Amino acid sequence: MFDTAFHKNTDLSKSSFLVTGGAGFIGSNLVEYLLKYGAGKVVVLDNLATGFKKNLENFVNDPRFTFIEGDIRNLEDCHKAASGVDYIFHQAALGSVPRSINDPITTNDVNIGGFLNMLVAARDANVKKFVFAASSSTYGDSLALPKVEDKIGKPLSPYAVTKYVNELYADVFGKTYGLKTIGLRYFNIYGPKQSPKGAYAAVIPLFIENIQQGKAPRINGDGEQTRDFTYVENAIQANILAALTTNEEANNQIYNIAVHERTSLNLLYNELQKIAKVNIPAEYGPNRVGDIRDSFADISKAQTLLGYDPEVKIIDGLNRTYTWFIENQEFIAR
Repeated sequence: MFDTAFHKNTDLSKSSFLVTGGAGFIGSNLVEYLLKYGAGKVVVLDNLATGFKKNLENFVNDPRFTFIEGDIRNLEDCHKAASGVDYIFHQAALGSVPRSINDPITTNDVNIGGFLNMLVAARDANVKKFVFAASSSTYGDSLALPKVEDKIGKPLSPYAVTKYVNELYADVFGKTYGLKTIGLRYFNIYGPKQSPKGAYAAVIPLFIENIQQGKAPRINGDGEQTRDFTYVENAIQANILAALTTNEEANNQIYNIAVHERTSLNLLYNELQKIAKVNIPAEYGPNRVGDIRDSFADISKAQTLLGYDPEVKIIDGLNRTYTWFIENQEFIAR
């Protein structure tokens, strides 16, 4: 992965980076990119609640890499991890709308309390930039398509509330303390290292696992709900551009990170069946509480201010993801 470098003429060897949630799906891909392209130092802070040490096993012998097993709910852990770093990629969170509905208190503690701790640690460490994972769930009950950053609705889940509060806190820290932040509203990120395990696994790895096991996947609702599925390499590009941009106008902003493609769950599953050369009809169940019907992003702001260019579209991304899962059966099973 990452045959293309996104940091242009910037020498990463002169900089140090902290990736919170770096043992998770997106975080570990960020770590892989940074080390591949010569980052001077990469620190990971993760409590392994939803991340996996196996995602980091290729980096443990690299002298530039440091793993800290700690919790963003502990301010001391945050200060320790942020000390001496130039840039923070804050990926740590408790994801999943259903999880937040089942356990809103823990979701709030991690996603808001932990986020505030990391902002404080970033401020105290005088970091150059704090780039954080925001979420398309912030658009809530807004029916407008495509989604534009400054037009949101009311949240539909505790998870959506927490991610919106993150944006508000980042804005306040920018205005009050001069901290440079950028929030990236992810739209259904998928790709290598995204686990199909656990009660709150995402739809694409679940579909792939079902196909490989010859089982019919369960689709919530009629399957005609749409999403702007975004291959992880595009999300990594956005993070790197956000951290390293020299465009001051780009800072202290929120950006949609997607592909600007609208794909239904039925179309998604049909494409995966074509890739796998199988025919396993899906089963359908009731709509999931807290889900939005349609999600489709306007990405012009990120294109204009960050130079974001999502090159991996849905068919290519699904092919790459399926191939990775086929080639990494032992990795997934562990």
